[in-house]
Amino acid sequence: MSRFEGRSVLVTGATGGFGRRLAERLAADGARLVLSDIDPKALDDLAERLPGGAATLAGDVAREDLSEALVELAVKRFGQLDIAINNAGIAQSFVKLPQVPSDEARRIIEIDLLGVFYAMKHQIPVMEKQFRTTGAGGTIVNIASVAGLAGAARLSVYAAAKHGVVGLTRSAASEYATRGIRVNAVCPSFARTQMVGDFVRLAGGNEKDAHTELTRGVPMKRVAEVDEVVEVILFAADPKNSFMTGHTLSVDGGIMAI
Repeated sequence: MSRFEGRSVLVTGATGGFGRRLAERLAADGARLVLSDIDPKALDDLAERLPGGAATLAGDVAREDLSEALVELAVKRFGQLDIAINNAGIAQSFVKLPQVPSDEARRIIEIDLLGVFYAMKHQIPVMEKQFRTTGAGGTIVNIASVAGLAGAARLSVYAAAKHGVVGLTRSAASEYATRGIRVNAVCPSFARTQMVGDFVRLAGGNEKDAHTELTRGVPMKRVAEVDEVVEVILFAADPKNSFMTGHTLSVDGGIMAI
């Protein structure tokens, strides 16, 4: 049996670089998917291309009612929620802290941090109930960032939000370690996704100079490929990986080694 065969898996930010590839890989491995993104057309187009399709619900993760509705959809459609991958997030302007517009800072916190909080707030009770009744709890994987593990010049608010995601991950992991729920975070550095494209655009200047700046502190001197990050997310979500919780898995080309 494939490792995700028959598992109910929720993925937010499903039409972005990591989310889309996660949906493809999980569907190919037999998962039963609940997918969400803010763009309803892109979400429907993705679901139509997946083997077996997927349940979908478009919306803004900054709204708590979306997280509640997604969990309800998973339970209604599949009877349970086995795995949640909280992947939705946005970039910030690549500028020093005083230059970050306050409304932009608020939006980053609402999506990148509170969006994960709302998701876990509604995912955990369902998984805990499953554990009490069937002995099978669940797994949560939060997509943080290497910017959540150290300071990140010109990404101050984004880094603050991702530090918050790491804090939520570790705290929930300790709270629910005996209740059948594993919670881990994957912390990529820059990868070849639309978000990196957004960073490059917001940084201004030409693409080559922007990529040079983004990879200046990366020992491998390149950005990650999407599949290199997705492989680690799937590892964290794998039901066989049953004794790992509360970890932050860096996928960063060596940044945290120096």
